[in-house]
Amino acid sequence: MSIKVLTIKEDILGANEEKAKANRELVDKHHILMINIMSSPGAGKTSLILQTINRFKGKTRIAVIEGDVASTMDADKVSKLAVPVIQINTAGACHLDANMIRKALDNLALEQIDLLLIENVGNLICTAEFALGAHKQVMLLSVPEGDDKPYKYPLMFTEADVVLVNKIDVLPYFDFNVNAFSKAVSGLNPSAKIFPVSAKTGEGLEAWFSWLENAIKQQTSTA
Repeated sequence: MSIKVLTIKEDILGANEEKAKANRELVDKHHILMINIMSSPGAGKTSLILQTINRFKGKTRIAVIEGDVASTMDADKVSKLAVPVIQINTAGACHLDANMIRKALDNLALEQIDLLLIENVGNLICTAEFALGAHKQVMLLSVPEGDDKPYKYPLMFTEADVVLVNKIDVLPYFDFNVNAFSKAVSGLNPSAKIFPVSAKTGEGLEAWFSWLENAIKQQTSTA
């Protein structure tokens, strides 16, 4: 008797791609720039988002989708800044997917948003595999994690439009070679922008803000 092999992962990713495409069409209709922010747990995604909100609030209409296995801790921090936020609890799943994002989009006033930031679940593997419909992929790596991560998790860096090296304020205390890291990332993804930053002190964030401002203008100019 012949054995039928089911390529489950391909089927799942294929269905997800279709939903991601629909998400992109929806946010494009409303001229929203949607950004997927990925990192390992504790790298500083929420801190970056809070800094970004404080920088753009008042001139850019921002909303946030928070992805976590459980709790609303990060969403609570965003909410205190009077920014619309949707919490997605994955109940164990290690990533967000396009269907989850669609449910969040259906609960946001899209006509009142220019910039939608997605904080994906802390994970360096499967978050890059599942498209959400975002226009840009942002990868955040913190100095304490080490400069070898592009070799260990190449897909994350291959998919990223921007790579932020966070927590540079602690560089003197860790064996992290910024030049070697940048060379490794560029070898995988020559077009990726690399910004060393500190979401705590604000150092280097102007480069990130400038890149983001240009991306917002490009998206909203299609209105």
